[in-house]
Amino acid sequence: MIPPENAAAVVRLLLYVADDTQNSVVAVDNLTAICEAHLPGRHTIEVVDVFQQPDRALADRVFMTPTLIRLAPLPVRRIVGTLSQQEKVLHALGLGPVRP
Repeated sequence: MIPPENAAAVVRLLLYVADDTQNSVVAVDNLTAICEAHLPGRHTIEVVDVFQQPDRALADRVFMTPTLIRLAPLPVRRIVGTLSQQEKVLHALGLGPVRP
């Protein structure tokens, strides 16, 4: 969970996709829905196509798509997949309740 002192911080997300493949389209849609529901007005999403910017993907050590990287707030976190399991995505990004 984002600590209260950072609750208003903008969450910067970077999503690597592979063109308009089905998994990439689903990941973009799922991420958009998650952000609109849980981070309204306090998130940015940059989508990078690995076919258009392969050097950038390699520099960020992205070897599978879709890959989501939370750039801010720190620490950086990554998740790979279509982001269809919302609770797990929220937890992995540090935005959901901490499990006991």
